[in-house]
Amino acid sequence: MSRGVRLLLGLVLFVPAGCGSGAPAPAAAATPGSEQQLERLVVRSVPSGLPRMPDARLHPPAGAKSAKDVAGYAGDPSRERKVLADYGYRFGWERFWGNGEGRQTSVFIDQFREAAGARRYADDLARNDATHYGASRRGGSGGLPAGCRLLTVDRSTALPGPAAFAWCAHGVFAVAVTAVSGSDGGAVREVTGVVRAQLGRLPG
Repeated sequence: MSRGVRLLLGLVLFVPAGCGSGAPAPAAAATPGSEQQLERLVVRSVPSGLPRMPDARLHPPAGAKSAKDVAGYAGDPSRERKVLADYGYRFGWERFWGNGEGRQTSVFIDQFREAAGARRYADDLARNDATHYGASRRGGSGGLPAGCRLLTVDRSTALPGPAAFAWCAHGVFAVAVTAVSGSDGGAVREVTGVVRAQLGRLPG
């Protein structure tokens, strides 16, 4: 399964909207017990200043995600639901920003029953995206916190420009951030900034 493919759907169907708010992070966040509680922990804006893409205008819609929703991205949804159950998948949230002209940033947060499931999920999807896009892994975590993998793609027929991907395990959460930018350096800076902000909002 590759969640990275989801990026292209947003690029194709995006309708520009206003900027997202820069709401401060919740204080002393507790581990979410529902998709709605998880949503309150998702970053509201990105360093590049790209406008927020409305969840309902993407296909399939962004926002709250169940195991069934995530399995639907795979070629064999029935098998994928069993795989997600093995990881201990609970629920997730997706959020996108973009300008409709090839620049886009996305955040996927998935919550698991145990930290071990989050780590396995993040590691497996990092490997899958590296293969799918022909991405290169930066040495170590590329300056990101421990538990993160940073991948970059200089050029790809599947993407409209240079891109960076980060997959991080953080307690019971797997956090994925992707940025397509005008340059490799711009994509890495965007991903790094978003990852640090997002991990700072999560408990654990």
